[in-house]
Amino acid sequence: MNASPHLPPATPPSTGGFERGADVLPQAEEPPGDGERIPAPRAIQAVFFDIGETLINEGEIYGRWADWLGVPRHTFLTKLGALLATGGDHMDLFEYFRPGFDLGEEQRRRDEAGVPNGFGPDDLYPDARACLSALRDQGLFVGIAGNQPVQAAEQMAELGLDADVVGISDVWGVSKPSQEFFERCAQLADALPDRVLYVGDRIDNDVRPALEFGMRAAYLRRGPWGHIQKDEEALRECLFVLDDLAGLPSLVAEHNAGRRPLGDVPYS
Repeated sequence: MNASPHLPPATPPSTGGFERGADVLPQAEEPPGDGERIPAPRAIQAVFFDIGETLINEGEIYGRWADWLGVPRHTFLTKLGALLATGGDHMDLFEYFRPGFDLGEEQRRRDEAGVPNGFGPDDLYPDARACLSALRDQGLFVGIAGNQPVQAAEQMAELGLDADVVGISDVWGVSKPSQEFFERCAQLADALPDRVLYVGDRIDNDVRPALEFGMRAAYLRRGPWGHIQKDEEALRECLFVLDDLAGLPSLVAEHNAGRRPLGDVPYS
């Protein structure tokens, strides 16, 4: 796992213990430099995860849509990449191959035809389950929240992931990149925004809006968006830039303990 932490300016911590959801910081033990004590970074109390391409591999989901529309899978995914590179999204992909595409109607037709839709245990990224459990073992509030249809709530529940809450945009009635979406996450965690880390694979839907709301952000470079979207300025503001989720628990633990890297470590 290749990840490099990027620590923004920090404030001195309060004394006392650290409990899930509490507005209390751990007392870090850091040696003074040049006669001055280095302030410890503010602690992360809650970690929220996006769903698609963060916890769930959507490759097979897109593959089944290609099959349904009668398009070769390779062609379908290649066109998706081309659209993302020019600022489009997955809805533009459907429209390209099926002008006038109605997602709700097509999903209904798939249901009637008995064609699987959504995701299941086989679509869960191998590093997802252990990552969530390890973060909860640290006493952190762990949430899952992403832009998904109502049906995804039941699909997430069937996965049995170790999380305190699961938020589905179509259930909440608010979706990313709306600031209300991130406000809902902070409220559920009962934590100040700057004590919440949001982890996602998209700069436009995850990183930028989380940072604008005052949260910390971790950018996960996987999936189509994770490898195509570029914004060096936004990435420099991320607390972590990740290639997978395996090392995230240790990075969070080190951050909360006040340990920080020597010098400026590049993230790419």
